[in-house]
Amino acid sequence: MEFEGRAWVFGDDVDTDLIIPARYLNTTDPAVLAAHCLEAADPDFARKVQAGDILVAGKNFGCGSSREHAPVAIKAAGVACVVAHSFARIFFRNAINIGLPILECPEAARVREGDVLRIEADSGRITNITRGETYQAVPFPAFMQEIIRAGGLMNYVAARLGRDSG
Repeated sequence: MEFEGRAWVFGDDVDTDLIIPARYLNTTDPAVLAAHCLEAADPDFARKVQAGDILVAGKNFGCGSSREHAPVAIKAAGVACVVAHSFARIFFRNAINIGLPILECPEAARVREGDVLRIEADSGRITNITRGETYQAVPFPAFMQEIIRAGGLMNYVAARLGRDSG
């Protein structure tokens, strides 16, 4: 899996309330969640982000409640991949379950908003095309790559069982 896009940079401890405020949790519609993605941190984020862009953050991204809505909002907003110094464990698991690629990389702190990144998720190699730098993230184990390629855990299981997940 490879991704290339503009970086949107956020800091440490971005919690699930910042990713998708609780007042929007009365729906599971990905389009509605995407329209409000990260609005508590950047009111214009959902309007400015483009399909294939990459979200970069500091430590403990996705802390807070265990709501699956948070990674769904990010994925539905068009974000191709999230790179952070570290992730809250439940956010990490929820992201994999819905097929949102996420990579841990402490060197991501060097990325600046608007930098263009190329990510080779299988190897964990991140190239900052804008700055001519390369960072090494922790690559996914093979089984997690298969879950993400399938579009999430439900699609992965359905494919393994030989039927449609719908």
